[in-house]
Amino acid sequence: MAVTDTRTDAASGVEFREALGVWLRIGLTSFGGPAGQIALMHRILVEEKRWISEQRFLHALNYCMLLPGPEAQQLATYVGWLLHRTLGGLVAGILFIVPGACVIMILSLLYAGFQDLALIQALFYGIKAAVLAVVIEAVLRIGKRALANGVMVALAGVAFVAIFFFAVPFPVIVIAAAAIGFLGGHFAPAQFVVKRGHGAKGDTSASIDAALSDGQLEHTRPSLARAVKVVVVCLALWFGPIFLLATALGLDHIYTQQAMFFSKMAVVTFGGAYAVLAYVAQQAVETYGWLSPGEMLDGLGLAETTPGPLILVLEFVGFLGAYRSPGSLDAALAGAFGAALVLWVTFVPCFLWIFLGAPYIEALRGRKVLDAALSTITAAVVGVVLNLAIWFALHVVFGQVDRIAGPAGLQLQVPVWDSLDVFAAALSALAMLAMIRFKLGMIPTLAGSALIGGLWTLL
Repeated sequence: MAVTDTRTDAASGVEFREALGVWLRIGLTSFGGPAGQIALMHRILVEEKRWISEQRFLHALNYCMLLPGPEAQQLATYVGWLLHRTLGGLVAGILFIVPGACVIMILSLLYAGFQDLALIQALFYGIKAAVLAVVIEAVLRIGKRALANGVMVALAGVAFVAIFFFAVPFPVIVIAAAAIGFLGGHFAPAQFVVKRGHGAKGDTSASIDAALSDGQLEHTRPSLARAVKVVVVCLALWFGPIFLLATALGLDHIYTQQAMFFSKMAVVTFGGAYAVLAYVAQQAVETYGWLSPGEMLDGLGLAETTPGPLILVLEFVGFLGAYRSPGSLDAALAGAFGAALVLWVTFVPCFLWIFLGAPYIEALRGRKVLDAALSTITAAVVGVVLNLAIWFALHVVFGQVDRIAGPAGLQLQVPVWDSLDVFAAALSALAMLAMIRFKLGMIPTLAGSALIGGLWTLL
């Protein structure tokens, strides 16, 4: 290929054309959320292709978990960058996003245009119940990994109380957790550092590891000049469109609001896709009113059934928000532009974090203070995702939820018991039993719930 640097191919030992096909394959088959996507990449990159060793793959994954945003997409970007420099990182990261983004764009358009059809409503009735099971399973999975001792359990509990009862903004929770972890790593590392092994010793027969052991891959060496260039270019690409929108349309326009909100989200949402959803559910639904709680559940159901990162649900949120405030544009065109804008400001920062930080990744190895900060952030995220699960449960099982003021500034969400949907509660329990007890996959659970809920609603 004309754009391929042949020296890069020779250095990594992997042809760019071959890598292009592999990244497209991963992008088209990356179902199952972050856990499934990381498992897929491990199978292809470590076991099948032997491009990267187990040790380096896990070390890269731990680094990506330090970052805000979708760790699976960032891991693909990181490995692509290792193989073929910036071009390789861009190709790997973009192909991880594009297939799912195209599907979500089409589904968003169909959802907005045909939402009132009885069949669509019936199918999404069942999907919502399964989504609740997916989120609860995520709470258990993340909690099992993160809550290694009583200190971490207490941090998760405090985070839950802060966001559920006092509506403390998610960024504040993340910053506070990081500060606690930083201090804890200094004064009580045994309580704050959750061990994360890097696997056995590296296999230098893997393509990337062999090249690094031979002193190849010069682009992996830290360079201040390169770091400055990355920051300048990425910040221009990230904030340039926001500045143009604010100048041309004003700060109150829907596009400017979406660009600024999702840019902030891209910086503070540590802890993976479910942490992102907790933040968006709090703001996009309750603060901005871009969509309803039920529609947020519908969007998550769509994202769960498509390839690519789960964070693509944000594209659905951007579409609906702009679709309902089109201004002088056609509603569908306005929605498509809003979805594209949200994708841009969500994923450009992901490339910035990798291209800027990847050369310094070895400096992170074994730093206990950083490990402690990550551990406390992850523990806090468990509390935040628990808040998301309860928020979803209230809106799935009850048709109406009121928010009332309680003592000491507490904000209580109280279900209206007359609006209890017994069948929705039973279907959610069945979906949880299928996923947690019988380990049924996410896609079969969603499909089965949609079928059962659809038949119940229609019949």
